Amino acid sequence: MISLRIAVRNLARNRRRALAALFTVAVGVIFLVLADGFIQWIFWGMREATIQSQLGHIQVMRPGYLSTGAANPYAYVLPENSPQRRVIESIPGVKLVAPRLAVTGLISHGEATVAFLGDGVNPEKEAELSKALRIVEGRNLTGATSKEVVLGRGLARSLNVGPGATVALLVTASGGGIKAVEARVSGIFISTNQAYDDSALRLPIGLAQSLLRADGSHIWLVLLHETESTDEYLAQFRARFPADANNLEFIPWYQQADFYNKTVALFSQQMSALQLIIGCIIVLSISNMLIMNVLERTGEIGTLLAIGFKRRKILRLFAIEGLLLGLAGASLGLIAGYGLAELISAIGIPMPPPPGMEEGYTGKIRVTPSVMAHSFLIAFVTTSLAGLYPAWKASRLQIIDALRHNI
Repeated sequence: MISLRIAVRNLARNRRRALAALFTVAVGVIFLVLADGFIQWIFWGMREATIQSQLGHIQVMRPGYLSTGAANPYAYVLPENSPQRRVIESIPGVKLVAPRLAVTGLISHGEATVAFLGDGVNPEKEAELSKALRIVEGRNLTGATSKEVVLGRGLARSLNVGPGATVALLVTASGGGIKAVEARVSGIFISTNQAYDDSALRLPIGLAQSLLRADGSHIWLVLLHETESTDEYLAQFRARFPADANNLEFIPWYQQADFYNKTVALFSQQMSALQLIIGCIIVLSISNMLIMNVLERTGEIGTLLAIGFKRRKILRLFAIEGLLLGLAGASLGLIAGYGLAELISAIGIPMPPPPGMEEGYTGKIRVTPSVMAHSFLIAFVTTSLAGLYPAWKASRLQIIDALRHNI
């Protein structure tokens, strides 16, 4: 406690220099909170958009569907009334299980004919699952068997159609026959992936089953209440439904989110570089300030050593000064950073359209406990390390040379 009081008094001697050091540490923490919080918001937004537009939290399918299902999709159909599906839906923590039936073929309107990738969906369940898929014209699907479709905006442009238009779907049905149906365009949607919108459509699963002559679906999308529980439920499902006994495979969302995974890896590297730069700035600033303290107090240090102060006590005294600067500066930075993050999030950050999208979005800053902890630790640890060299230098002064500064 005595060393702590002495360290506080020594810092208060030159308030301007101490305040400059505190300001440097606090500003570094503010930048870390805002930058890391913004990146974490991007990760969270991309993750939830990926889950709530295409993948769900966990996908249930026949083993081998992802690798060879495109060549023979009818060999991997899950039955419509499956007891396993009912069991999965009844597990606490599972929000819903939505079936999807993949449909590929040709879509025509007038003289235009293009290929499409479609999904037969349950409109009622997709209203909860596909929140990231936004209807920009018309309306969404309404019935499980109605003859209507919603088109991706890029696909609608290729066909030059809008809500209310009639299109023809042509597919290869089960058994190798060709089947066609006319459907009305009820709406146009956009997702987070423009390439998907250029070729995608959705139709009621009853219409898709009738068109393909298939009684069932290719995938069950499992939506959980908490994304963080994905691995826990994945292990539970795999233990409860062994693949050899149930002929089911469980795939978590992140195994198919290639773009998300690459984006996280890239931004994480950039954030690490920013943390390193800010850490170096803090180290240099605090080291310079404490070295100036040592030079100004050389005579005082010599007097302390002459009256019997141990060198390790001198070392501890200056090291505590560095710790105090780190603790105070990091705490102030966290308070200011959190306040600024909340203010900026309330206002919003206008962002231009990212690659692969046509529309911009409003960004926010997501301050999580991990963001706060990382920012605090980086500032506190670097400031503490910055004080070690000046503390060691002070403890190594020769008594006679130090006392000369008192003359």
